[in-house]
Parts: sequence; structure tokens; C-alpha cells
Amino acid sequence: MFDFRLESFLSVCDTMNYRQSAELLHITQPAVTQHIQHLEKVYNCKLFQYEGRHLKKTKAAEILEQYARTMKVNESNMIRKLQNSKIQELNIGATKTIAECIISKYVEDFIRCPENELSLIVDNTERLLNLIDNCKLDFALIEGIFDKNQYGHQLFSTEPFVGICAASHPFAHREVTVAELLEETLICREVGSGTRAILETKLMDFNESITHFKRSICISSFQMILDYVRKGIGISFVYEVLAKQSHLSTFTIKGCQIEREFNFVYLKNTGAEEKIQYFFKD
Repeated sequence: MFDFRLESFLSVCDTMNYRQSAELLHITQPAVTQHIQHLEKVYNCKLFQYEGRHLKKTKAAEILEQYARTMKVNESNMIRKLQNSKIQELNIGATKTIAECIISKYVEDFIRCPENELSLIVDNTERLLNLIDNCKLDFALIEGIFDKNQYGHQLFSTEPFVGICAASHPFAHREVTVAELLEETLICREVGSGTRAILETKLMDFNESITHFKRSICISSFQMILDYVRKGIGISFVYEVLAKQSHLSTFTIKGCQIEREFNFVYLKNTGAEEKIQYFFKD
């Protein structure tokens, strides 16, 4: 069974508060403190320290947290296999483009089986990676940039990334220069989103940034962005699959072709590959 002292440790990692962890675990605060002290003695390292009034994780705690969360997931997988039980419950994530354009059919097929339970979180890349780090998701399908050395990953597809504009816009079906581009109103996603990160990275190749546009507007809703672009209020950048579904005109940047991967991302050594195969089975 998963060590109860590690449960206390992970709870403190989540709350960064001994009292709150004690309440969540239904034990006393001194008991939580003793569990942490026991782990510090066993592993011969300091796990938490105060900076002023704020409790902070040490580097050792960050390492132990990653391994402890992996151990907890693996124990759950082991119990399921020992009991010869099928995968029936999944906690997955997807970035907004993928959720709106790619996986709807797979979600429908999965939840049509009355034995299956599903939690799907749609959010930006940064927040989904944080949920993966904290073992809140079995896997996520994302289009954003991530550290491939830190996470397990499988390629789902490669998608072109294009500019979009209204059909009447001068950019429609054209190749435009960066100088022309910066004279426009850009409507883009929030900081942390995969599509914004891709655009920011590509602009850096030209020594430019989002702040160099004549005007930039930040909106987290894809549907609102598409609607405003359709009405000619500004331009934006999306994956070609979304542009086609939205019946918007596209354009490209001169000397610049952008393609990005859609990847399954998960914690290493947690058996996520089996869950991905089960969810996306034909």
C-alpha cells in the first residue's frame, strides 16, 4: 500500500500548509509534521523550509514529489491489473484547438459505453502540464511547446499553422511580409496558450514580438476570436484544420512555413500509453 507518510507529504505539496493538509487528511497537524520529519530522516534531506511566513519546497522535495506521484499512479494501475479490471475511468486534458476540432468523436465514443467514466479538462498548455505534474491527468493532448526530456510523449499528428482573416481582407490567400503583418490588429490567445507561444517563437526569428503589432487584443475564447476575424476586426493565427472548419480565408508569412505537432503528453513510467490506446481505439 502507498505509504501514508508519502500521502501526507503530497498533501503538503498541494496545499503548502500543514494545518490545511491535516484537515484534508483527517489527522492532527503534529502527525503531519511527524510524517514529514520521518521522510526527511529516511532520505537525509530537508523537504520544506519557511521563507518569511511562506512554506517553500526544497529541490529535494520537488524530486521526491515527482517520484511519489508516479508511485501512486503505478500502485493504482497495479491494483487494477491484479483485480483483472478494465480501464473504465480516465482523467484527460486537451488544449482548446484540439478539444474543439479533433477529439469530440473520441469523447463521444468513449462516453457512449455506460461503464466508462470520463473527466475532460480543456485549458491552455501551461495549465495542462501543471495538472500532469501533479498527477491530476492520465494524459493530455496538446499542441503547445513542452520539454520532451521531462515528459513521456507520443505524436498524434502534424498540423500547419496559418494566418486567418476575413474573406474581404487584403491578406486573403496571400503571402505577406512581416512589415505588412505588423500593421494589422492581432487578436490572439492568452499567455500560456500553445498557439500564442508558437506565434511568439516565430516572431522572434524576425526580431519582432506581439507588442510590435499596430494593435494586439488578447481573448481566451477561440469562438470569439474567429467571430471577430470573420467580421474583419483583426487577424489571428490558428491551425489549418480550424481555419477550414470555420470557413475563414488564410494567409502565410513570406519565407516562413509553420508546422507544429499535436502530442499526447504524460508522466513517464505511469502506464499512460495503455490508457491512450484504450481511449483512442478504433
